[in-house]
Amino acid sequence: MAEDQRITRIKNLVGGFPDFPKPGILFRDIFPVLRNPGAFKELINVVVEHVQKTAPDVEIIVGLDSRGFIFGPMVAHALGIGFVPVRKSGKLPGETISVAYSLEYGKDRFEMQKDSLKADQKVIIIDDLIATGGTMAAACELVGLLKANIVQCFVVIELEDLNGKSKLSAPFKSLIKYSNSDQTI
Repeated sequence: MAEDQRITRIKNLVGGFPDFPKPGILFRDIFPVLRNPGAFKELINVVVEHVQKTAPDVEIIVGLDSRGFIFGPMVAHALGIGFVPVRKSGKLPGETISVAYSLEYGKDRFEMQKDSLKADQKVIIIDDLIATGGTMAAACELVGLLKANIVQCFVVIELEDLNGKSKLSAPFKSLIKYSNSDQTI
């Protein structure tokens, strides 16, 4: 199956929940993809192939709490490199660094263990979705505080109308894009 066909198949499985977690938000649900073993495998393969083509020298995958924990370790394993989590405040042991961020329906804090990345290490940050860009921008800030190099920020789903990628200075890639004109959920 060609990459475009795989992405189309994955997009067709993504669900939507209007007014969740609050009125006016259309929640794009990746979990139907995860329940379909063939589609889930295709998704991981597409991401791995993308990383191999665009960043063959990447040294570590950083995944965002919480759905970045689903994709990140699988991609890192397939590439034979390490995985580092970015967690919500208070979830990591040891010495951590922390940044605050805003998202479309609230505020929160992200943390990383202080010794999780080395200076100049080549990093790809992975998450399932970018909306307003707050979580990805916070992760970029954390990686920057540890002086690692962000090769790319990667998401499966981009909500284009919210323009979250505008908050990023690192290269950005999304597989599936949705806009307000997309009426299918």
